[in-house]
Amino acid sequence: MRLSKTFIPTLKEIPSDAVIPSHQLMLRAGLMRQLTAGVYAYLPLGYKAMLKAIQILREEMDAIGGQEFHLPALNPESLWIKTKRRHIPNLILSIKERDLVLAPTHEEVVGWIAAMHIQSYKDLPQIWYQIQTKFRNEPRPRSGVLRGRQFIMKDSYSLDASWEGLDERYEAHAEAYRRIFRRSGLDFFVVGASSGAMGGSGSQEFMVDSESGEDTVARCKQCSYAANLEVATSGLAGIGRVPENNPVKEFPTPNVRTIDELATFLKTTDERLAKSVVYRHADTPLLILLVGNDQLNESKLSAALGEGAVRPIDAGELKSLTGADGGSIGPIGLKGFRIIADKRLENANGLISGANRNDHHVRNIDLQRDVHLDGYHDLRTVLPGEPCPTCGAPLIVANAIEIGHIFKLGTKYSEALNATFLDESGQSQPIVMGSYGIGVERIIACHIEQSHDEHGIIWNKVLAPFAVHIVAASMNNKETVLVANQTYRALSDAGIEVLFDDRASVTAGFKFKDADLLGMPLQVIVGERGLKEKKIEIKRRATGERTMVPADGVVNAVRSMLSE
Repeated sequence: MRLSKTFIPTLKEIPSDAVIPSHQLMLRAGLMRQLTAGVYAYLPLGYKAMLKAIQILREEMDAIGGQEFHLPALNPESLWIKTKRRHIPNLILSIKERDLVLAPTHEEVVGWIAAMHIQSYKDLPQIWYQIQTKFRNEPRPRSGVLRGRQFIMKDSYSLDASWEGLDERYEAHAEAYRRIFRRSGLDFFVVGASSGAMGGSGSQEFMVDSESGEDTVARCKQCSYAANLEVATSGLAGIGRVPENNPVKEFPTPNVRTIDELATFLKTTDERLAKSVVYRHADTPLLILLVGNDQLNESKLSAALGEGAVRPIDAGELKSLTGADGGSIGPIGLKGFRIIADKRLENANGLISGANRNDHHVRNIDLQRDVHLDGYHDLRTVLPGEPCPTCGAPLIVANAIEIGHIFKLGTKYSEALNATFLDESGQSQPIVMGSYGIGVERIIACHIEQSHDEHGIIWNKVLAPFAVHIVAASMNNKETVLVANQTYRALSDAGIEVLFDDRASVTAGFKFKDADLLGMPLQVIVGERGLKEKKIEIKRRATGERTMVPADGVVNAVRSMLSE
């Protein structure tokens, strides 16, 4: 491809609204342009890289028996009402004046097709996949393609007659994803994750380390433990019981509103201070007890509570329910609330909490004796340095970018959509489903996040739009033009993808800067100095290493370097 005839609009300056490296470089290198918040147009260079990633996805999905579909982006709203996902916040874009939604994923449509056509256990298992544009009602698009309203996704769905079959398809996808990300040159790791709005019995995320990441993960460097902070646990012990077990006693705490203020007032640590957090679940007031300054993890809370909307109770509502402000709430004498506690408080005594009237607290609380608890759950957020639950080494907590997510959905969607089959005994059973997604743009963006320098992108040979970037230093020198054209034809005839900078209107220095910005694996530089010795320079973009080769040996040299 001749650069003089190719649309690659590079930018000298970093756009002011681009913060993370991948966003900056995808704009500067002319891979894409923003149409509106969270919506991008892919230009020829960006789409060419995207197609490279898509080819890897197709090959690996086909290898595990996947069959490619193309499902409609427009879905009837009724399908999403059946599965109770229509009104999940920040998920679905809807069409005004039509009972239609723009699908962010396709479990509903797959379930609808399966309900019509899967009749018997003999029709199973199935793996259906597609690579298609998706839409999400993202309230705050940011980080370029990492958090958008429109995106390209490989989504696949497994249909099985049993949970054992689902386990097989789930593991097949997990291995396929590992191959996809290895082939894409990504340094990734796998974490346990929350199923969130998808539901189901389990899920894992494929992550890349990045300060730009919007997910947070807890990892152990001594063993393989890793989990999204939404579900991460640690080996931090519970606070246990103390020998003395006196009756509860109320005492004044003037102007004390927080755990820190209470610890200071009592001249103690926060370990035996039971913090009360108030929420409403399915219209029932809920009191959650945590140790001292432990922070409530809302994802864990939602998972523990199951179906039903969960929201914090505001100060005004709390005052009307209890007559007290937030800093004075506690489990003793509290009426009309369901009470649950974090596992660190299991069977604890000697606790101090609010008295449900301002400026007063209660000491000597024994959760076994004094409180009617509706269960203990892991509800707290893990902190850096806490012991790994597997080996005890300190955990690290860091940002990461999700590049893939796999789910064991079970029968949630098949039951809602009446997608059933007859088993070997002739009994009707719900299809057991799995769901598996990869963001295509995220493969590209994460590669750039992990492979760039101050000059631009550093493509690997798998995702690079072109393998070679020829720079003709001067289009005013006849010999340079002749040899550059000959080299271009020779490499192209050899089946090597080549971008040829044959622009006559820009300086050599500008061409070299563009070559580094665009970042193809090899730069073949044709200039007067080298041609005096009948040689051409080859520069490796990743290392900056330069090699002079005979002009008639460029093809072999390039092939050799690309095969490494």
